[in-house]
Amino acid sequence: MVKITFVQSDGSRHEVEAEPGYTVMQTALDRNVEGITAECNGSAACATCHAYFEQARLKALDPMQEHENDMLDFAASERKSGSRLSCQIKVTEALDGMVVTLPEMQ
Repeated sequence: MVKITFVQSDGSRHEVEAEPGYTVMQTALDRNVEGITAECNGSAACATCHAYFEQARLKALDPMQEHENDMLDFAASERKSGSRLSCQIKVTEALDGMVVTLPEMQ
């Protein structure tokens, strides 16, 4: 299993085990991690699964596609250099130990 730590906007941490092949969004929902709304159920149509991924490990993620890039412009919280839609990030062994920070609002 891959371990991912979700950090809430208040600083609290929630370490979970993630199943390779699932998305980071689905992992958060399945493990009852608060802070990801996922209104579109992972179709990259709402930006309510916006999360900040560690800058130093962005190369471990699949490249951002144009649609995801466009959707991030509509995110409720500030877009930063590590911003991604967690529905577009597949869990792989390369993500083991990844820290994902959740924004204050979706």
